[in-house]
Amino acid sequence: MSDKKVSRPCHHCKSKSASAPTDTSKIHYEKFWLYRHCSSVQQRDRQAQKAGQLFSGLLAMNVVFLGSAFISSMIFNKVAITLADVWILLSILKVLCLFWIIYYLLGISRQPHAVLYRDSHAGAIWIRGSVLLFGSCSILLNVFQIGYSTILVHCKSRVEIVFPSIGILFICTQAYFLWHHSKDCIQVQHNFTRCGLMVTIATNLLLWLLAVTNDTLHMEIESQLREVERRFAGKALLHIPIGNETTLCTCPNMTICKVFQKGYILLYPFNTEYCLVCCSVLYVMWKNVGRRISHPHIPHTKPKFKLQGVVFGPLLGTSAVIIGACVFMIYQIQATSLVPSRQVFVIYYSYYIVLLPVMSVGAMIGTIIHALEKKELDTLKNPTRSLDVVLLMGAALGQIGMSYFSIVALVATDPRDLLNSLALSYSVLIIFQNITQNIFVIDGLHRRRATPPGKEEDTKEEQNHEAYSQRRVSVLELGQEIRKASLSYIHTYSHLSWKRRVLREISFFLVLCNIILWVMPTFGAHPIFENGMERSFYGYSTWFVIVNFGLPLGVFYRMHSVGGLLEVYVTA
Repeated sequence: MSDKKVSRPCHHCKSKSASAPTDTSKIHYEKFWLYRHCSSVQQRDRQAQKAGQLFSGLLAMNVVFLGSAFISSMIFNKVAITLADVWILLSILKVLCLFWIIYYLLGISRQPHAVLYRDSHAGAIWIRGSVLLFGSCSILLNVFQIGYSTILVHCKSRVEIVFPSIGILFICTQAYFLWHHSKDCIQVQHNFTRCGLMVTIATNLLLWLLAVTNDTLHMEIESQLREVERRFAGKALLHIPIGNETTLCTCPNMTICKVFQKGYILLYPFNTEYCLVCCSVLYVMWKNVGRRISHPHIPHTKPKFKLQGVVFGPLLGTSAVIIGACVFMIYQIQATSLVPSRQVFVIYYSYYIVLLPVMSVGAMIGTIIHALEKKELDTLKNPTRSLDVVLLMGAALGQIGMSYFSIVALVATDPRDLLNSLALSYSVLIIFQNITQNIFVIDGLHRRRATPPGKEEDTKEEQNHEAYSQRRVSVLELGQEIRKASLSYIHTYSHLSWKRRVLREISFFLVLCNIILWVMPTFGAHPIFENGMERSFYGYSTWFVIVNFGLPLGVFYRMHSVGGLLEVYVTA
């Protein structure tokens, strides 16, 4: 009896299948082993999508916890887990990701109806360009590491040559994958695709975590080398960490060895940025798996970037960039000497103290104009925009956290000292500038795009023409309607044009300012560590951990802000 009852067709299911669209060959609903007996196909699809996201998220969480345990053990236990063990684990993860990416490129994406939709908001040209730029720098970094390890092969492990070699293959394959498929809304093999994307995200996060901790070791070695140079008049030995032990490994007196060493230290920050950017793009792809975009037949036209109607923004921004470049060069020349002078820190902090208030005021004016403009908010579902907001808020915590630690240390020591007072003002202004800029950018991202004058007129004429055809009104009535619409448009544009011009000026100015504020810490300007005030308060190791977690997030925040501000500029 039970078998017969199970085999009996369900009238509810019949009604659902009857109401389904006829072209079901192009719609691949998800199937998951946790949900087999749902009443409708659509409900089963939604529940299977949630279950697949949950399972792949748990998989990535376990991979991250395993890798974090290895890296933490390498830091705190100097014998049991070595750096070579961490490299072996990450090499295994890289190889698994390589196999999955190749399978996606050659198998999944080429299946019939695999990519029916593409997310026009995902994979913006600036973020894909960042992947290529930082990926190229990371490849060059690995080449320098291979060459450096080959020269010192007598005192280095073979793993130090194998690990960067696998890294070059991984970076090249992943960059190609993200450049061509970052917009895909894959419609086949949902769960396998989600798991592959999540494992790749976890691998990039672990590479970022290792890069941060390994950068800490390099900064400690650089500081120790300065102490040795001061004591022994330039006769220093290079400390090279193998595993977790520090072994004396003398660099030969060769020019190529010095080139590899300096190039490795210079390009190291780009590796951390590459990992963070890849994680953001992969996360959007993970959210788009199985996503079906409504009205795919309507072309989505994005306004192009045009440098029109802006004068003061480019002028002020270019001035900030030129002055910042001069301050950066002065700082690099003075700070890399054996005894950095206080004057160079005064110049550096003074530049920031002048620039940050101007940026904050500009962001506040832009936010006020957004409120006055009363443009309709864009409430459509957009995973890319949601991720942009999360990244802006999360990355800003790096600089804000370091600033609060600095404020506590400076107030507790001697805030009346000139250098301490400048550093204190710098920390307060950094917090205020990050908050005001985030409000301006996030508010601008949620505004609907402004319609250009020509397109708006064409749209109104088409609508009037359709109304004329349907209602068969006279030519005189049609002319009156067009005249009313034109007068209304001229009145509206005359009131909003100055607001849009101001928004474009502010956005372009903030873009250039964020570029120079990204360049300076990326290429080695770290006064928050090199001035020694916070380091003496918190201790050497504690302040290193704070700085090396906060600085990469701060650099990523500046780079991501440039993309958000360009979006605000284009949509104004």
